[in-house]
Amino acid sequence: MEDVPDIASFSSKLKNTLILYHNIEDEKWRVAKKTRDVTVWRKPSEEFNGYLYKAQGVVDDVVNAIIDHIRPGPFRLDWDRLMTSLDILKHLEENSCVMRYTTAGQLWDLISPREFIDFSYTVDYKEGLLSCGVSVDWSEKRPEFVRGFNHPCGWFCVPLKDNPNQSLLTGYIQTDLRGMIPQSAVDTAMASTLTNFYGDLRKALQKV
Repeated sequence: MEDVPDIASFSSKLKNTLILYHNIEDEKWRVAKKTRDVTVWRKPSEEFNGYLYKAQGVVDDVVNAIIDHIRPGPFRLDWDRLMTSLDILKHLEENSCVMRYTTAGQLWDLISPREFIDFSYTVDYKEGLLSCGVSVDWSEKRPEFVRGFNHPCGWFCVPLKDNPNQSLLTGYIQTDLRGMIPQSAVDTAMASTLTNFYGDLRKALQKV
């Protein structure tokens, strides 16, 4: 991915994959965790031997502010408790980049810190935005981290029809953490991580 041959084609394929996920029928999903203001579902992934997770909740802010806090940039590291570093390795065209980020250990370090190298792309979607990503090959590796892999993932954010100052945020995540981890531990961590993500994001937006 150091030299991407066709950014436009790569971006379009990623966007279309996320739209396919967004159109999966409700009955295909099973609830993994539900709180007062966030629901997380899951279904078997078609990309790897794990789950595709869907998370959804209403966030009290406008679309641009929310996506600015999610996509690679100055805000994300300030509020995302799981992320310990974020570097943009390469700026590309079409609102896209290659980024490297690291995550903290989880479940009392049963899941050790991870590193991810992702292509990230943000694009208009209906009245809102889609910020999506997928892991890519990158030759430089750091031995202190296990290199995880994000299969196509992303966040759809659209304004509520009856209140444009609130937005419906829907995420699709399918992360292969790799390494020797029991699948049950991964499942527990993913559902909790996604509900925490919404809580931390809401707190960050209130401070702005």
